[in-house]
This record gives sequence, C-alpha cells and structure tokens, in this order.
Amino acid sequence: MARINDHPNSWRKNLTVLWFGTFMAGIGFSEVMPFLSLYVDTLGNFSHDQLSLYSGFAFAATYLVTALASPFWGKLADRTGRKLMLVRASAGMAIVFFLMGLVTNVWELIGLRLLQGVFSGYISNANALIATQVPKSKSGQALGTLVTGNVSGTLLGPLLGGILASLFSYRVTFFITGFLLLSVFFLTLFLVHEDFKPVAKTMMLSTRGVIKRLTNSKLVFGMFITTMIIQAANNSIAPILALYVRQIMHNSATTTFYSGIVAAVPGIATLVAAPMLGKLGDRIGTDRIIIIGFFLAIVVYIPMAFVTNIWQLIALRFLIGIANASMLPAVQAILAKNTPFEVTGRVFSWNQSFQAMGNVAGPMIGSVISSEFDYAGVFISTAVLVVLNLILVYNNTRVMRKNRA
Repeated sequence: MARINDHPNSWRKNLTVLWFGTFMAGIGFSEVMPFLSLYVDTLGNFSHDQLSLYSGFAFAATYLVTALASPFWGKLADRTGRKLMLVRASAGMAIVFFLMGLVTNVWELIGLRLLQGVFSGYISNANALIATQVPKSKSGQALGTLVTGNVSGTLLGPLLGGILASLFSYRVTFFITGFLLLSVFFLTLFLVHEDFKPVAKTMMLSTRGVIKRLTNSKLVFGMFITTMIIQAANNSIAPILALYVRQIMHNSATTTFYSGIVAAVPGIATLVAAPMLGKLGDRIGTDRIIIIGFFLAIVVYIPMAFVTNIWQLIALRFLIGIANASMLPAVQAILAKNTPFEVTGRVFSWNQSFQAMGNVAGPMIGSVISSEFDYAGVFISTAVLVVLNLILVYNNTRVMRKNRA
C-alpha cells in the first residue's frame, strides 16, 4: 500500500522536478501541433479532402488511445508505484518522437501517434504522486502549482515548434522534442523519490473494489464528467478560433499574429492565477472556487459571441484563463482530497481518460456547430455546456458544503 513519504518536505522536491517534467511534456505534446498537418502533406500526394482526413486521424489518434490505455496504466501504478509509470511514460514518449522524425508515409505517422497514446500518463501520474504525498490541507496549492507546468509548456510549445520548424525542418523538430523528453526521463529516474510498498497482485482491488473504497464515489465520478466537459468546452472553439479572429479583423494581414496572441492569452492567465486560486481553495473550500470559475466562464463565453474588435476578444480570453485556473486544478484537488492513497493511481488515470474524451469531443462539437450555425454559435453552445457542468458540480459538492457547515 502506498503511504506518504516519511520526510515532511520530500513532496516539495518532487513537485519541483515534476513541474519541470510536466512542463516538458506539455511542450512535447503541443510543439508539433502547428505543423502536424503540414508534415502529413510532405508524406504523400494527397487531395484536400485526404489531407484533412489524415491530419484529423493523426491529431485524434493519441487522445483516443490515451482514453483507452489510461485505466490500465493507473491500475499498474497502484501496484508498482507512480514513479515507475513516470519513467515508462517519459521514455516511451522520447522514443516515439524520435521515430516520428523518421517516418516515410502517413500510416507510419498515424501508427506512432497511436503508440504515443499508449505511452501516455506522465501528467496523470505526476498528479497522483503529488496527491499521495502532499498533506490534504495543501493539496489545492500543490496541484494548482503542478498544473501550471503543463499549461505553460502547452502554451510555449506551439511557439517553440514553429521557430524550430522554421530554423531547421519538421523532422529535426521531432528529434529535438525527443531529446527534451529524454531529459525528462533522466530527471525523473534520478531525482523523483517515492516511498512505495508494492501491493501483491492478488491483493489488488477490482474496479468495483476501488469504487467501494471511495468515501464519495458520486462526487469522484461527477468530477470525471466535469473534467470531460471542461476539456470539451475549452477545445470546442479551437477549430474556429483563428477563423473568428480573421472575421473580426476583416482579413487583416496581421490576423496570424493576433491569432497567436488570442490562443496564448488564456494560458498566461492560468499560469499566474492557478497557484493563488489553489491556495485560496485550501482555505475557503475547493468546491467554492470551482463554482466561482463556472460562473465566470459563463459570463465570459456569452459576450465572446458578440465582440466587435480583437482587444475585446483578448480581454475576454484572459478572463477565461482565470476561469480555467479555478476549474481543472480544483477538480484535481477534490479528487486528491476524496481518494484513498492506495487507489489514487487508478482514480487519476480514469480522470485522464475522461479528459482525453473531452479533447476529442470538443473540436467535433465546435466544427458541427460552426457549420450548422456560425462562429458565434460555438461560443453560445460552449456557455450552455458550462451551465450544465455548473449544475452537475453544484449537486455533487453538496456533501462538501454540508461537512464544512
């Protein structure tokens, strides 16, 4: 059974290393996104429809496999330790990225993107390891800090990827990303410490047994759905964001530049706000923080549909970043505070599966809504998603409010 590390400050050292690891993992996953479809185009002579189809396969493949593979890795983490899963994920990602730079056709690339999903789990296991080591009273602050690693890496990744691809080539960029992830492997192997007592395979709980160990399974599974809807809402506008900027700016020559700013602003706000909101949640209640975040998101998404200039959109996107800083870290903290140590790996891996499903569903929702209505309709539908999520979370956190009273 896992137990908290004997040294009261050991989790702080792990948090520092894992922050860097999740930062690099965020860069690794997002760095190739700006040119993935362009890379696909170099692997054959495709029609416009074929290029769109293969690019979509390449993008979605990783998330689909992640959703399926995460529960397996979570169960293994509870039996063998979270550090081993961190080492496995970082080594696997490094190898896959090296190989992506060597592919000769689109099916090899799609196959490796599928394999990348198999080697998922670094971020979820980093969350699980910190959740099992940090005192419950500080879990909001610690997990809020940890989430900024992935957010900032995801924020800087596309910029770094674009620069590297421009200076070198698509293939060299994959190699460089592989080296970055290899550094994560060595740092994790030598600097992350986990006091873990392996659980015999015969003593492992079944899925039903894990659910029985949860003191509030309704709350935990409600947080899974919440994670999926948050990710779907955040990603629903991804397919049309640059097009919306172009529409607002009336096909200005600076559309690409401002599209990058609009895309990056929420990440900057989340990076700044998440640790502070996590600490505040530990003091006044994490459930209060997440509900405030939902209200803020609803208030912000609706006017986004009616902006008349780019600066209005940038300001509203900044506020969305603050809302995000109060939602996803709060979900992680609520899971940490309501999950026994011995099943933390599986609970966080299940949450990652729902997050991956949201990553797949969000762009699909946005594409369908924008084609049936218009760009403004995507923001309105996203606000509706957030309202449904608010109702779900308010009902599921009723017990937390009663206990606090």
